[in-house]
Amino acid sequence: MKAVYIWQNYWVYLCKSSSLNRNKKFVAKPCAIALNIQANGPQIAPPNAILEKVFTAITKHPDEKRLEGLSKQLDWDVRSIQRWFRQRRNQEKPSTLTRFCESMWRFSFYLYVFTYGVRFLKKTPWLWNTRHCWYNYPYQPLTTDLHYYYILELSFYWSLMFSQFTDIKRKDFGIMFLHHLVCIFLITFSYVNNMARVGTLVLCLHDSADALLEAAKMANYAKFQKMCDLLFVMFAVVFITTRLGIFPLWVLNTTLFESWEIVGPYPSWWVFNLLLLLIQGLNCFWSYLIVKIACKAVSRGKAGKWNPLHVSKDDRSDIESSSDEEDSEPPGKNPHTATTTNGTSGTNGYLLTGSCSMDD
Repeated sequence: MKAVYIWQNYWVYLCKSSSLNRNKKFVAKPCAIALNIQANGPQIAPPNAILEKVFTAITKHPDEKRLEGLSKQLDWDVRSIQRWFRQRRNQEKPSTLTRFCESMWRFSFYLYVFTYGVRFLKKTPWLWNTRHCWYNYPYQPLTTDLHYYYILELSFYWSLMFSQFTDIKRKDFGIMFLHHLVCIFLITFSYVNNMARVGTLVLCLHDSADALLEAAKMANYAKFQKMCDLLFVMFAVVFITTRLGIFPLWVLNTTLFESWEIVGPYPSWWVFNLLLLLIQGLNCFWSYLIVKIACKAVSRGKAGKWNPLHVSKDDRSDIESSSDEEDSEPPGKNPHTATTTNGTSGTNGYLLTGSCSMDD
């Protein structure tokens, strides 16, 4: 019955989410415009019927043999054709304005759900003494506030799961898919098995850093560099402290040892802890990425201004770039007409928050 109940309430959330999407248009967009954030995307590829047909009907990534055939057919050099396909692929990426609106919507949700979680948990005994998570288990009452908290979180992770297939494909697509899948199964599993008390601790702890990341991204889009740097440092400290410190020492301690002492191991206990350990493995992976981004930013800062959210050619870059071509140069017949860039990006500064686009 709990599983049926949780799915019924999920559809209620979907109805509410449509109004949140409208807020992206009527709240986030005016804020972006007020901050002079324009809907500027990467440079538009020059119109070409033959290349467009290949791009839409055959492949977006032509191999060397096809490139040579197109070069002979159009009397273009191969490099110009490669540039056209790169520009055409980047053309489908969202603009800075769209990214700002998306980050503002996520910031609003993360801030709300974390605030709600803190307000709810500070009234509960298991926040102050985790052994209360297991007293009288599994005959623990399910309160309205706890139920709402679970429904809200589960619905959000389902939305992330579905939207991942329509958003930009990033290099860590598999890791993010695994993360969303584990989270959905973990939330549902803990709800059905009445492990919701410790589940609320896991949820609130993992929500603590997300709003800071989205705020840093918004500051980056708005070109508030000092604020972006500060928010990123705050995010990194909170993320690593909560995921690599508090989570294993506080949450995993109660799920592995206190629960064993009070209620003893049982089949669901093994599954639950296995999922939590998998989440911890993902936390370690993302902490590594954050440290890697910070190291890149510091090394760049030795030569100039540091920007942790503007590291080009990172591991999760959304926009393809080239270090030996200038994308603003129109396709031409002669290879030597292409000029070189400074080695950052040929997309007019559109390469933003590549590796910091993590969604937990």
